[in-house]
Amino acid sequence: MQNNSFPHDAFSEELSANSEYIKSFKYSGLTGVAQKGLAIVTCMDSRINPLSIMGMKSGDAKILRNAGARVTEDVLRTLVLATYLLGVKKILVMPHTNCRMASAEEADIHEHIQNEFGVDTRSLEFRTVKDQEKALALDVSRIRAFPFLNKDVVVGGAIYDVTTGKITPVEC
Repeated sequence: MQNNSFPHDAFSEELSANSEYIKSFKYSGLTGVAQKGLAIVTCMDSRINPLSIMGMKSGDAKILRNAGARVTEDVLRTLVLATYLLGVKKILVMPHTNCRMASAEEADIHEHIQNEFGVDTRSLEFRTVKDQEKALALDVSRIRAFPFLNKDVVVGGAIYDVTTGKITPVEC
């Protein structure tokens, strides 16, 4: 029998931090529109703080994150909504250095999870990449060619360096 109650004990630190956060909450006036007209597609890596990297604050940009900063069907779906309904005029695809998705073959990751945790993940596609710049160019091209996106949107790609904080534009 599954327990559907919220796991308060497991999230006690986060709930406590939120109680402190709401005491000085200052974002209730924001709308869902990206005030700077930017959407950033980046990795889920916790070393990346997309708004800080761009000198922005809450409300300025839309942030889409997944393993490896890959342009998936869900990313494309979200970008369509962002470009028509949420003020996005520019899209930056931004993978990063020292990424786990660029450091191993797909089969190696499946094997590691199988060996370490006993779970067969071969039915999933993790979208690892051997060549980050080549994958970035493919993903940028995929966005540019997507027929449902607002035609005026500008798309670029850059790689974020997790050791220096620098973003390096890539010709795509």
